[in-house]
Amino acid sequence: MYNYTIIGGGIVGLSTAMALSQRFPAAKIALLEKEASWAAHQTGHNSGVIHSGIYYKPGSYKAKLCRDGNRSMVDFCVQHNIDHKICGKVIVATEEHELPLLDNLYDRGLANELEIKKITKEQVQEIEPHVNCLAGIRVKSTGIVDYKQVCLKYAEIAQKQGVDLYNNTCVQDLVAMTDGYVIKTNQEEYQTEFLINCGGLYSDRLTELAKAKAPAKIVPFRGEYYELTPEKKYLVNGAIYPVPNPNFPFLGVHFTPGIDGSVHAGPNAVLGFKREAYNKFDFDLKDFLDTMTYPGFWKLAGKFYSEGIQEMIRSYSKTIFVRSLQRLIPEVQAQDVVPTPAGVRAQALKSDGSMVDDFLFISRDRALHVCNAPSPAATASIEIGKQIVAQVPDII
Repeated sequence: MYNYTIIGGGIVGLSTAMALSQRFPAAKIALLEKEASWAAHQTGHNSGVIHSGIYYKPGSYKAKLCRDGNRSMVDFCVQHNIDHKICGKVIVATEEHELPLLDNLYDRGLANELEIKKITKEQVQEIEPHVNCLAGIRVKSTGIVDYKQVCLKYAEIAQKQGVDLYNNTCVQDLVAMTDGYVIKTNQEEYQTEFLINCGGLYSDRLTELAKAKAPAKIVPFRGEYYELTPEKKYLVNGAIYPVPNPNFPFLGVHFTPGIDGSVHAGPNAVLGFKREAYNKFDFDLKDFLDTMTYPGFWKLAGKFYSEGIQEMIRSYSKTIFVRSLQRLIPEVQAQDVVPTPAGVRAQALKSDGSMVDDFLFISRDRALHVCNAPSPAATASIEIGKQIVAQVPDII
């Protein structure tokens, strides 16, 4: 019998295991992960950016946890000798109508207590000589890291603190008992007094298995990337982002350097026909029907019909994708970019078609469910782990 069991070995689950074992050193804690390795899904397929928190609504979980998480992540990397770099970011307006949006974003960054600066076109080009723009914002605190390496260190620390880590262990059912849950897996059954659901792409299904009503359904969106060829990496020094379109819930294509020296361009955001849809033609009938029969999806699709069509066209046309990149760096040509592995975003979507825009935690019947942990969850993972553990009762 475990006191606490965490489901999910991504960066949020591992951070929670680390924080939980620090708070309750005498507790018996388990973490279950269905894959053979840690960070196998969202965490291991992201761009590796240590975000600043400039985009998020002041006062939201995202804003506070990202700002604090940026500092925590950098400190953690320094403490444990994990390769990282504070590369900085410029957010640029390329058209006149974007200038007021840039001003609004600047005000939001100030409200989130960030060290940022409005800069002219000439100042942008001192930082990023190949960028085309009218004006920009300089965000010094943006960085890059390999989050898989971060996860390996989280796992190592959690294990040293006494957490039992189980890979290749897929949860198949959750049976509520008066004193906790029986967790049925493909390996064996585990009993726990308290359950913490950090299931990411499957967090809604795990919530339902625990006989709690999920407040939103997970709809997967694949983020498709290209990578600059080695000869063209000189075009990018740090992260380069456009001003986000306020009428579309994704950031738009951008350039981000990787800690391995690569430079990624993207993402293009398209609906996945499988929760783990890393390839265009990945398909799972249950996952597909789950989305297609959900009223919230069709309400979302109706709202963003035009933008969604553009994303799909860009998915199948490299020429149009490159045209989007040229808004930021006109020198980029089709031969300068090659496809690179995609990621998947677990978007929590309500039945009315609205996207859950913040981290979402619900407590029910000796369980805590992390029902939405989108970007910047990796950046904020240390702080999210603390936040989750602060909501967990002391049952020792």
